[in-house]
Amino acid sequence: MTSTRRTFLKLTGAGAAAAALAPHVWIKNAKAKQTVAHGGIKHLLYIRLSGGYRFTTGFNGDVAPEFNPFGAAASRAEGCEWGVSALLEGAGWLTPELEGLGMRPVNLMANQMTVLPCVDHEPLSGSADGNHGTGLERYYTGYVNGPVGFFTMINYGLRDTIQAATAAGEIQLPAFVLGGSGMGRGLGKYAAYRPPVLSGGGFDQFGVDSDAVIPDWALSMAAQMDQRHKERLHPQLQVSVDAYQETRKATEAYAEIFASETLKIGNNGQDPIDGFSNAQLQTIFGNDGAARNVRLALRLFHFGCPAIYLDQGGYDLHSGEEQALPGRHESLNRLVSGLEMALKTMQHPTGGSYWDHTMVVLGSEFSRTTRGGRFNSARGSDHGGDLATRWMSMPFMGGALGRPGAQIGRTRASDLAADGKVFSYRSVLKTMLDGLGCDHSEFFPADDPFDDLFL
Repeated sequence: MTSTRRTFLKLTGAGAAAAALAPHVWIKNAKAKQTVAHGGIKHLLYIRLSGGYRFTTGFNGDVAPEFNPFGAAASRAEGCEWGVSALLEGAGWLTPELEGLGMRPVNLMANQMTVLPCVDHEPLSGSADGNHGTGLERYYTGYVNGPVGFFTMINYGLRDTIQAATAAGEIQLPAFVLGGSGMGRGLGKYAAYRPPVLSGGGFDQFGVDSDAVIPDWALSMAAQMDQRHKERLHPQLQVSVDAYQETRKATEAYAEIFASETLKIGNNGQDPIDGFSNAQLQTIFGNDGAARNVRLALRLFHFGCPAIYLDQGGYDLHSGEEQALPGRHESLNRLVSGLEMALKTMQHPTGGSYWDHTMVVLGSEFSRTTRGGRFNSARGSDHGGDLATRWMSMPFMGGALGRPGAQIGRTRASDLAADGKVFSYRSVLKTMLDGLGCDHSEFFPADDPFDDLFL
């Protein structure tokens, strides 16, 4: 393995120590519920609006000024039920070239997104969890100190599918994390399913597989050493060696894909792949960190990757939000608009468009509050225990949505009290697992996936 590969691809299953897992809630005769869309989604793009995003300023804008000081958009796409904020009108990035490709301001494509205004990150708690550490724990795992990250759950839940593909001589990539590694934690039997965590923005420097130039006798000696080491361990500790060996096998199998020009998103390549060249994707999305990760996600999807997680933004604006958020939000607007256009234009290797097979979801660790004013004294916003912190107005888009443009549930404009359905964060995670066709019977037994997005 080259030093570049060691730097950029951290296969986090390697070397994981075994540990006891926190017990799950036991429910008598519980049976894993499935949605009408079970297995109907091939790809999930899960984007965290990092730092705690003020959801009412973007995706629940028809509320009192203390919750959305930027106001509602002057216009919104026909058929859009949810509160489109004026921040979604920002389109300084929309050049004639991008407009010619079909990109448009988000308020004019808002009827392609479904919004859940009341997603609760801790439904059994007396107040919201506005703590960065524990709020992010809930986002990564569903619980504070949860033992298994959501993307480990995806790989574990697809284990039978991946094994069947391997038996048929097919290579299927796992889910990838292009952000916080907490999304990929997992010990014990889950260790071997931890996702690769990629930092650095891509495979542009990825070299050839070193195993191809190592003599057979040296490869055999290394394998024998691994086996002898495993045999000396207590059986309960052997899972760490198993995880390492599986990781190494995966690296060998994926080496040809990782070294392909398709994944070299910074190569200014002019050859169309699924409809757009690498150079065109850079024109569409730009070249900041989140944009590069979105471009890489589309290329990994080409090779069968089921899910990508990435971070966007930096929305912990305790001060200066009034001036900083509109400009910062334009980067998000460009990503959303670009994804709608690109997913609908790009042709999927299995047929249809990428839009037909992909779901895009935006979330965060919590929302934000000002406790009565449009901004706090520093012209920013905070986070605490109130409803403004608690509710995340999460948007979804993709071909699987049953009613694009719909709002499922609502809040009272005056005080954000729920006036309709409330969804737990864990039920949202489980719905995404179910859409991918994952076996989710071991996760969140007290929470069911739901059909509301698909009907």
